[in-house]
Amino acid sequence: MDAIVIILALFLLIGVIFNGLGVLGLLRFPDLYTRMHAATKATTFGSVFTSLAVVVFGLWSYFRTVDGQFLTLAIHAFIATLALAITNAVSSHALARAGHKMGIKPMPAVCDKLEEFSP
Repeated sequence: MDAIVIILALFLLIGVIFNGLGVLGLLRFPDLYTRMHAATKATTFGSVFTSLAVVVFGLWSYFRTVDGQFLTLAIHAFIATLALAITNAVSSHALARAGHKMGIKPMPAVCDKLEEFSP
């Protein structure tokens, strides 16, 4: 078995595990903020590793065959990974802020530091 196959399998396994944990968090966590935390943190990490597997495969295939379509695949996957990492963080922040402004309170055990700044 080639080392590249082991690396790709490891990246894909890490990605699938963290995406699965994100789904489990969405199903199990009690309120909006903890669900959003699970949905954005775990799935971002999982999707980055899955996309990283595509980048590694594209670069490996490009250097093996010198076919430009594999380099294009790697570049597109890398750009998509960057966009995913940035947009997930920004969108989760915007959704949490909108939820707080709408009056959705976190669970009672959580300290709400934004409450003192709310009008």
